[in-house]
Amino acid sequence: MCQTYKIAICDDLATDRNYLSSLCEIWGSHNSYHIQISEFTSAENFLFHYAEKKDFDILLLDIEMGAMDGVTMARKLRQDNHTVQIIFITGYADYISDGYEVDALHYLMKPLQEEKFFTVLDRAVTKLIKNEKVLNIISQGEMIRLPICQINYAEVNSNYITIHSQQTITLKMTLSELEKKLDSHFFRAGRSALVNLKKISPQEDKTPVGCYCMLSISVVALRHYDKAYYYRNYHSEYEKQLIFNKTNHQCKTAD
Repeated sequence: MCQTYKIAICDDLATDRNYLSSLCEIWGSHNSYHIQISEFTSAENFLFHYAEKKDFDILLLDIEMGAMDGVTMARKLRQDNHTVQIIFITGYADYISDGYEVDALHYLMKPLQEEKFFTVLDRAVTKLIKNEKVLNIISQGEMIRLPICQINYAEVNSNYITIHSQQTITLKMTLSELEKKLDSHFFRAGRSALVNLKKISPQEDKTPVGCYCMLSISVVALRHYDKAYYYRNYHSEYEKQLIFNKTNHQCKTAD
């Protein structure tokens, strides 16, 4: 399975957002990465989304934007996230020193040089891999080093936890104990499961295919697996539920 990277593009100019998005798609295709891109028109727009979902790997960030500039946004982001790779992309050279303050990976000037941009994205991936967390697990008398990015989901099974990755591992551990060993990419689905958000793919109004399911509500589903996690937006509060059908991999919903 190809590696997934979630990239946020925050720029107030639609032409620049579109150009960056197209370059990211080309870079991902060249490296056989699965790229998920989200675009934001302002710092405020990004932070509103980020409050609910903090799972971006790379942030391509303009500086001169509306009421809040990109550097101020990056400072707020760094208050609780030190792993996302921030790349400033701007037409102004006045803020280079501020990039060091927020531990930015690089500072690129517009207009972008495609080759240079791709090199910086490669560096971002290298740093993400270097910072990757690993679980050291003892299973059946054997020590297993499991990168948490390989975990698809984990579920409670009586007094045990079953971790589903490239292999299935069952441990005597509580879900809360496991959750403390993971990172912000994992979402707690009630008392029964932890889901790797990087293994989830958003769908919009499509016929169910395998485990994909589309309803009139906002839906997310685990790619290629037999469990699907749904959420509805009721004003500012989310109702989350786990729907599971072992037999035919068709997604169902409960009203």
